[in-house]
Amino acid sequence: MNRTMRHGTMWTIIFSLVSLAWIFPMVLVLMNSFKKKAFISTETFALPNSQTSAGLTNYTDGVRKVDFFQSFGWSLVVTLGAVALILVCTAMCAWWVVRVNTIVAKAIYMLFLLNMIVPFQMVMYPLSKLADSTGLNTPWGLWLVYLGFGAGMPVFIFTGVVKSIPQEIEEAAMIDGAGTVRTFFTIVVPMMRPSIISVAILETMWIWNDYLLPYLTLDMQRFKTIPIAIQYLRGGYGSVDMGAMMACLVLAIIPIIIFYMVAQKYIIQGIAAGAVKG
Repeated sequence: MNRTMRHGTMWTIIFSLVSLAWIFPMVLVLMNSFKKKAFISTETFALPNSQTSAGLTNYTDGVRKVDFFQSFGWSLVVTLGAVALILVCTAMCAWWVVRVNTIVAKAIYMLFLLNMIVPFQMVMYPLSKLADSTGLNTPWGLWLVYLGFGAGMPVFIFTGVVKSIPQEIEEAAMIDGAGTVRTFFTIVVPMMRPSIISVAILETMWIWNDYLLPYLTLDMQRFKTIPIAIQYLRGGYGSVDMGAMMACLVLAIIPIIIFYMVAQKYIIQGIAAGAVKG
């Protein structure tokens, strides 16, 4: 028993140190967001004091220079729309693949798995041209782009979840008069809830922080998400307003941290549910 406790204590210390290593960069950004620009590079690891502190100046300058709240709004539109579309389409697709269970359904499932291993660099250029020529260079057009790139992992997880749901429950609902759509949304979706929330968290964190896809597809004259807007704090000849940039980064990560803390308990539960049957 004592040996088990010692091992538990040792692993607790190790993982605590690892977690501190992961948290430290965020703490560093937070500290430097309150410093004057001249002291960020010279006293990077020091806490702000009366000499180095800039107060809220970096935050007000950053919000003003990049029109932060407009970019925040576009990031919100892109993230909410894309995540909702991914969840609905991939959950229905996974249910169809499992229940139909034909050669065609299996082939489609394999294509979704292939989607997870194809390098994004292979399609960067044609994607940019396609988005411009088909009108997908808008926030709502970007929903379809994210659906294409983000469908593989959700279909994989949801397929495992559906396989663990007894088909007799769905048959009983249909005998009672429920149609296909009603059966899916009233019977299947509630039983998939932990996995749906888990996928929603992962997809939200990816889309909210994504820089490359919006940069390649969106019309920069009209739409800028937060990661793109922050890049505009880089001036000519390599100059960067580091104070304003770090302040904007702090403002950008606050919503996603809050969302993750509220819903993170579902991640392990949802992924474990998706791994019950493969």
